Amino acid sequence: MSRAFDAIVVGAGQAGPSLCGRLSAAGMKVALVERHLLGGTCVNTGCMPTKALVASAYAAHLAGRASDYGVMVRGPIDIDMPKVTARVQSVASNARGNVEKWVGGMANCTLIRGHARFLAPDRMRVGEEEISAPRIFLNVGGRAVVPDFPGIDGIDYLTNTSILQLTEVPRHLIVIGGSYIGLEFAQAYRRFGAEVTVVEKGPRIVAREDEDVSAALQEILEKEGIAFRLNAECIRFARHPDGIAAGVTCEEGPPEVIGSHVLLAVGRQPNTGDLGLDAAGLASDARGYVTVNDRLETNVPGIWAMGDCNGRGAFTHTSYNDYEIVAANLLDGADRRVIDRLPCYGLFTDPPLGRVGLGEAEAKAQGHRIRVGRRPMTRVGRAVEKGEAQGFMKIVVDADSDHILGGAVLGPGGDEAIHVILDMMQTGQTATSLAHTVHIHPTVSELLPTIAGELKPA
Repeated sequence: MSRAFDAIVVGAGQAGPSLCGRLSAAGMKVALVERHLLGGTCVNTGCMPTKALVASAYAAHLAGRASDYGVMVRGPIDIDMPKVTARVQSVASNARGNVEKWVGGMANCTLIRGHARFLAPDRMRVGEEEISAPRIFLNVGGRAVVPDFPGIDGIDYLTNTSILQLTEVPRHLIVIGGSYIGLEFAQAYRRFGAEVTVVEKGPRIVAREDEDVSAALQEILEKEGIAFRLNAECIRFARHPDGIAAGVTCEEGPPEVIGSHVLLAVGRQPNTGDLGLDAAGLASDARGYVTVNDRLETNVPGIWAMGDCNGRGAFTHTSYNDYEIVAANLLDGADRRVIDRLPCYGLFTDPPLGRVGLGEAEAKAQGHRIRVGRRPMTRVGRAVEKGEAQGFMKIVVDADSDHILGGAVLGPGGDEAIHVILDMMQTGQTATSLAHTVHIHPTVSELLPTIAGELKPA
């Protein structure tokens, strides 16, 4: 059996369904191929369920601090983990249902369930069927990396997907990886009552950030009782009478950590290994990411790659922007490019970290002479009033042009306040322009103009 389409979209993540909507509205006959769940990582195992989990953990944490606000809670705080998990899954299920309803209502769009594999640059096999199109768009996403640690095959371990199915609070959760995904889960389960140890091979957590950000985050999490084992080489596992023994070779601390559960949070990899890229002549890098140019075109005419599988961004917002770039260039005669967007992201611990552009170390490495403005949250009225005055705000500015190079907001509302800096950068505004802007009081972001007016050489 064979069917021909005007376009094939492989993967129903953040970019895929949106592109199907634009293409079908333009009169194209479109096939959307999905082998698992519509909605991709964000809807099913990423942003939506994890932030629902973080919200439950925040509620538990706030209830435990109620007396700080003069609110008396009688008796201990109990965690109904099955109910927490049911709520998390409900959030994901409802969002997935909305995507399914949306796709099902698209004219000219056929949803094909199954695993797509290239037969040629314009042909794919899905199950027993062949489909063809002059335009093929890959949006196949990624999954957790599972390193070949010694002993890993002899234990039960969790990934960011399977941990969302837990209906019990781990006695002792060992998190392998001190970066964004690992830290969010570490804090959430600590707030549910688990003992938590984070094991990181590097000398500090979230190594992508400036050292002051890493240090502040670790201090915040340590205050909540999370233990850290840094410089952890030779990570290995073995069964133990009390659960799982995680062997670590560190400069300090015992050579083993005994836990009940292990979460692997050491990175992501693209779902490209079984797509038959060679049959289409598609180029990929050593990690399996499909090679694309700034217009998201592959080396094969008529094939594009969007989202986590192209190595040009690993976030829901970058995946959606990939769709916008491809659609605008293909249907609107535009010339939009990936290189035009600013790197921005959040770490959704509590308090959250919002980041955009360059950090201090990156800016100096690129040869910029910089000025930096910094303000601790202890001097931000809104943070103090909320009883959440941890973290700081920072702006990095080019000393010669006065253009804002980047910023970080670690504190209450940091994931929202960072957009002030992002928008100023996107529109080419200077630090002086920000300093002259009047913000609403009392807010966290009202201090950003003040910081922009207090820049010092760094």
